[in-house]
Amino acid sequence: MAEKMDIEEGKATNGEPLANGLSSPKSNSPEPLAQRVKRIVMANLLVILTVAGVIIGVFIGLGVRNVELTKTQVIYIGFPGELLIRLLKMIIIPLVVCSLVSGAASIDPKALGKLGGWAMLFFLVTTLIASSIGVVMAFILTPGSVSDKPKVEGMGDDVPVAKEVIDSFLDLIRNIFPSNLVSAAFRSVSTASQFYNLDTFCCDSGMDLCFSWFSVCFSKIPVGTDQDGMNILGLVVFAIVFGVALRKLGEEGEILIKFFNSFNEATMVLVSWIMWYAPIGIMFLVAGKIVEMDNVGQLFASLGKYIACCIIGHAIHGFLVLPAIYFIITRKNPYTFLWGIFTALATAFGTSSSSATLPLMMKCVEENNGVSKHISRFILPIGATVNMDGAALFQCVAAVFIAQLNNASLNFIQVVTILVTATASSVGAAGIPAGGVLTLAIILEAVGLPTNDISLILAVDWLVDRTCTVLNVEGDAFGAGLLQFFVDRQAKREEGTELSGVMLEDPSVPAPESSPLIAKRGNKDSEEGAKGVLSESVM
Repeated sequence: MAEKMDIEEGKATNGEPLANGLSSPKSNSPEPLAQRVKRIVMANLLVILTVAGVIIGVFIGLGVRNVELTKTQVIYIGFPGELLIRLLKMIIIPLVVCSLVSGAASIDPKALGKLGGWAMLFFLVTTLIASSIGVVMAFILTPGSVSDKPKVEGMGDDVPVAKEVIDSFLDLIRNIFPSNLVSAAFRSVSTASQFYNLDTFCCDSGMDLCFSWFSVCFSKIPVGTDQDGMNILGLVVFAIVFGVALRKLGEEGEILIKFFNSFNEATMVLVSWIMWYAPIGIMFLVAGKIVEMDNVGQLFASLGKYIACCIIGHAIHGFLVLPAIYFIITRKNPYTFLWGIFTALATAFGTSSSSATLPLMMKCVEENNGVSKHISRFILPIGATVNMDGAALFQCVAAVFIAQLNNASLNFIQVVTILVTATASSVGAAGIPAGGVLTLAIILEAVGLPTNDISLILAVDWLVDRTCTVLNVEGDAFGAGLLQFFVDRQAKREEGTELSGVMLEDPSVPAPESSPLIAKRGNKDSEEGAKGVLSESVM
């Protein structure tokens, strides 16, 4: 009957003759080359536009560098790129909070703890590997073994204030528990040591400064102050706990969970709109940064080995180590996975901010790499906060580089201290441009190296920090992909267990009739049940 209707409508199944005597095209007929190219281009249009934006931005920057421009004109060139960063930062807070609340509320608490544990283990292991690669690369290439110490003018004022190691870790704990959620959206806690006059006539051995001839003693006391910068760590912790609390409420929390789910979906729609502006913004971000560069040749001549050490280390970790881990566990092509997040990686290179790249990363892993919303919107905000592979690698290279500049030999204990401190301090590093440099002072203080040489790192941070951000974002994406693989494998195991656990009520019933898809009868005897099953199985 169906075949007759197809013939009447002028259609036919594959290979059957039509009414005019011609044959219908077969399903396995080759696709025309032009149509195939068009389909591939349309499927990867955003990636192609992003790559073109980066390349065009480089050429625009190199061309405009030959023209003398004022500082104001340079700012105008980078204005479209500034808009992209502002748009991405605008939706970071609603995206992070809503995605984590909805994700934590939709996942079973036991599974939530298991997913979080696997994610933290992956982030910790990869960060340790990245730190080790940084130390090894620095000892192999010896970027600090130069005859004359490089000098960079005008960078000394930007050196971050040195802090005690214990104060830095206490600040990390303080930021986990923000005292004001509204303030945490734009400010975080930072401890600074201040000297206080104790007005005493007896100088104890515990005093930091003691002037016995004046009978005055001073003590250095840590004082907590608020600094500009989003406390993303505190928001992440609150959102996860709040989502778990909503799930605990049961039906009473369903309305609020639906609200956060709807808010999250609306935010992702905004992200999809912003993605199409990203190629233009990235183009002007790259062009503006190239125009701003001063004395590029001199910087590369004096710090070229340091730059090469960082970039080669990032390339090894990003193109070999992380893909190898992904392939060994999943047996899937990791470079296909990388191609799916290329737009987010290019945005990370242009913005130099893992937090600003987070919205695009969620969109890419969900649409291109098949990661479910529950996993991507739960793991990626955590990864953008605690997973800093690129920052840890660059900090280890910088610490060994500064030690070599000052002819300070590092023993085994100091190297281990650098590895552990870099891994731990990268957790608290802000996902903003130059966020890793701010925590570099902690590592230098831990091993007794001068912090004034950080000015050299700041001179080329505009380039190294971009490769750091790309590596951070890549590690977050691979973490989400691995967790998706674990969840899928666990689901298959549970499904297999359920199917194997299905048993026949009566052994006399033949095995083929024991399909679990067949509905069970009521309280009938075995013969009637068998007859019913047989009658249902007859087509």
